[in-house]
Amino acid sequence: MVTLKDIARECKVSFSTVSKALKGSPEISFETTEFIQKKAHEMGYHPNIAARSLRTNRTYDIGVIFEDKTGAGFQHQYFATIISGIQKVAFSKGYEMTFVSGDSTKNYDYYSHALARNYDGLAILSADFNSSGIQELVKSEIPTVTLDCFYDMEHSAVMSDYTAGINELLEYVISMGHKKIAMIHGEQTWVTEQRMEAFKKVCADHGIKLPPEYFAEGLYHDPVTSSAATEVFLSLPEPPTCIFYPDDYAALGGIRELNSRGLTPGKDISVVGYDGIALTSMMIPPLTTYEQNGEVIGRTMAESLLAKIENPQSYTPKKEMVSGRLIKGGTVVHL
Repeated sequence: MVTLKDIARECKVSFSTVSKALKGSPEISFETTEFIQKKAHEMGYHPNIAARSLRTNRTYDIGVIFEDKTGAGFQHQYFATIISGIQKVAFSKGYEMTFVSGDSTKNYDYYSHALARNYDGLAILSADFNSSGIQELVKSEIPTVTLDCFYDMEHSAVMSDYTAGINELLEYVISMGHKKIAMIHGEQTWVTEQRMEAFKKVCADHGIKLPPEYFAEGLYHDPVTSSAATEVFLSLPEPPTCIFYPDDYAALGGIRELNSRGLTPGKDISVVGYDGIALTSMMIPPLTTYEQNGEVIGRTMAESLLAKIENPQSYTPKKEMVSGRLIKGGTVVHL
């Protein structure tokens, strides 16, 4: 069994340096920490979780809440990159990660579940943030961090900058000469509200007045509802020249409907997605979209949660915004 002394000997550093590096202590430089953690992995080192739990009164297990409303599971590439970011940080500091999939239709009792499983803390990625089950958990003594839902300054949250994303996408579309712009938005959530507010503000700033029929509700990560909304848009007396989709995967449903009518995105009509998943970068032409930085979002969530778990007295809750980038793929035609 590989010990900390074995790693210290191999790395030619002190025992305490190895101990701090494996815990991700800020006292040790990034380069040294990375070197020691890599060497420990190569040597097959595994921390004694039971011993640590007795010593620190922690289980070294964090829960990740992911209510899957569309049945996509972890095939959703955006959430997959966030989970990867959380996992990397958690594992580097010796924590395990457990997925918690409650039933959103039954107001699952997450607080009781967390107590029974004895999680050190939970990251809430996808859930009904207004449900009593989630709110009871967030307001409890158990450390939590939420994604794209900010309750107040007593609770930590990591947010994707949706206002910046919509602003950049819409400014680009307008610069390409479009004024008849339709939007398929997701179900009514805080994220949807932020996107629609930003969308309408940019249009108003440019003097663009859009009719109510240019807005339709679909579901995130659901090509079926996006395809149906696209069909309705195309049947209007004055169809839009550009359609915004709630996410890249949903955009695929709309593109399928366009293709069935002999329309080519980027040539006959313009389409815009959101998320920047790898799949749509392989389209011909690639989808114009806004890439959310899922890896950084996940890392930021994990770092915030673990800081609260390990230093509860000195930890200060905060709301952190993470920006992405515009990808001019080729599905927006110049008018």
